[in-house]
Amino acid sequence: MTTTTLPADADGVLKLAAQSMFDTLAQAAMGMMVVDRQHRIVWISEGYKRFLPGLGHEENDFVGRRVEEVVPNTLMAHVVDTGQSMLVDLLTNQAGTFLVSRLPLRDAKGEVIGALGLVLLDHPETTMQPLMTKFSRLQRELDDARQQLAAQRRPKYTIASFIGSSPVAMETKRQARRVAQTDSTVLLLGETGTGKELLAHAIHAASTRAARAFVGVNIAAVPDTLLEAEFFGVAPGAYTGADRKGRDGKFKLADGGTLFLDEIGDMPLALQSKLLRVLQEQEIEPLGSNKVERVDVRIIAATSRDLPAMVAAGSFRADLYYRLNVLPIRLPALRERLPDLEALVDALAEDIARRSGLPHKSVSADALELLARQSWPGNIRELRNVLEQATLMTDDAVLNASHFQSLIDGVPRLSPPIPVPAAEAVPRAGAADAAAATIKPLPQAIAELEQRAIREALEATGGNKLAASRLLGISRATLYEKLGSG
Repeated sequence: MTTTTLPADADGVLKLAAQSMFDTLAQAAMGMMVVDRQHRIVWISEGYKRFLPGLGHEENDFVGRRVEEVVPNTLMAHVVDTGQSMLVDLLTNQAGTFLVSRLPLRDAKGEVIGALGLVLLDHPETTMQPLMTKFSRLQRELDDARQQLAAQRRPKYTIASFIGSSPVAMETKRQARRVAQTDSTVLLLGETGTGKELLAHAIHAASTRAARAFVGVNIAAVPDTLLEAEFFGVAPGAYTGADRKGRDGKFKLADGGTLFLDEIGDMPLALQSKLLRVLQEQEIEPLGSNKVERVDVRIIAATSRDLPAMVAAGSFRADLYYRLNVLPIRLPALRERLPDLEALVDALAEDIARRSGLPHKSVSADALELLARQSWPGNIRELRNVLEQATLMTDDAVLNASHFQSLIDGVPRLSPPIPVPAAEAVPRAGAADAAAATIKPLPQAIAELEQRAIREALEATGGNKLAASRLLGISRATLYEKLGSG
């Protein structure tokens, strides 16, 4: 009598176990299929043929086709492409719900040449009730989470939210509607507080991508060392302290939708080249990963800085500027659209009342006249700030000029300069020489004025640089840059 013994080496035992496991699966399987490297179905078992009517195919219309074309929701192609097995999974399509197993097939060199799929159970909801109940609950929770995330990523504004009927406002809205119909990159230009983020939301809402995510990132608000991870994501365990599951970047979150890059002029030079590559190739590579991922993202960038001047100075890449400046839209400053002031004040007052829970307050004609005389360097954002302060500091139902006077005493005005009397218009020769001796070169005078304004802002905010940058109407990165150069 011959006695068969187990292999003495570990490899032999593993091979024997693998063969036994496969034999068991093959005997228990209700059906099997094999696909090749190109995802084409090359063979199905007799048992698998029973599922063809439910899938809406006959054998001659099934074998030879790409598996993703004839088996909805299958992950066989993923197994072929990644070489990773899926020992147990649930597959649901019009033919029913199935417990399946998927294994990659390799040649003698270890290269993936196809995959084997096995249907282990049909109608597992009857034989695996506890597992199916848990699966259904998790699926519902996942769907709810996706709906909540989608609601958070919806655009907040439409083109109608850009208040104003002045010629420049109407032209801005016309351009926004036009570019919304394309997938090209948009560059929004304008002073701080002119509504660039609002218009970015509006363009997305009017585009074919409106149902997908709108993701915004303020480059000036993110430390330079974290920007790359913020954009491209982090692979699992990429560095000490990184999430084991990894983290998706803004490009991945915006896949299929729109990515809004605010304050693009503050992007470090080192990252500009990587952004340019993503815009050209529509591919990203997460930190710590060698895997390139395709993304489909529409870019809307915005800046209050002079990008052509930055290109000339070498602080912004010319090739990235040309890639961003495909569809430029310049947003007008508030002083350029004063006919819209009353409508803007009314809309802002309505929003302030809604957010504060206070009654809506109207603004008198003399107050509007006073507001119209200001130059508003902070534009609509500054106007809202002044209006909100006036609203919260009084119980009066109507805001008149006196409510605003103390708030705008330091705001530059649009009033014309005071004419110089004729007697003083031409100084005496000696006085002219003395005046010339005290006049500084314009660049020096501007630099000194800038540094004085920065010092005063820092003193007013107790050294808080973020608050000081907001007070000055510049980004935090620009403030650091000016402090460094000063």
